[in-house]
Amino acid sequence: MLAHANRITSGSDYKAVVRRGVRVVGPHTVAYLRRTQEPAPVRFGFIVAKNVGGAVVRNRIRRRMKAASFDLLPGVPAGTEIVFRALPASVSASWPVLRAELSNALLTGQRGR
Repeated sequence: MLAHANRITSGSDYKAVVRRGVRVVGPHTVAYLRRTQEPAPVRFGFIVAKNVGGAVVRNRIRRRMKAASFDLLPGVPAGTEIVFRALPASVSASWPVLRAELSNALLTGQRGR
């Protein structure tokens, strides 16, 4: 589970990352990455809209993305903010496929600066 310091919690922070971040589109997710100037902890945010499915499905997808983010946390440079948006296709994605997609989005987003 991600610590509170590693989560984006305010709407304005989500908005800043989505608007000013580098966008990486995959078949199951869209990732937005933004580097901050100050040395802050890595922070993750997750967006799972109603078009993905019902509440149970959305919560399952969010938990899977959080678990994958926790695994990827040590490899992300400090001061990075990442928002993952789940697409409806993420419902049928297996765990290894979803984790690999999030990992590739982080690598691509870091190179795209």
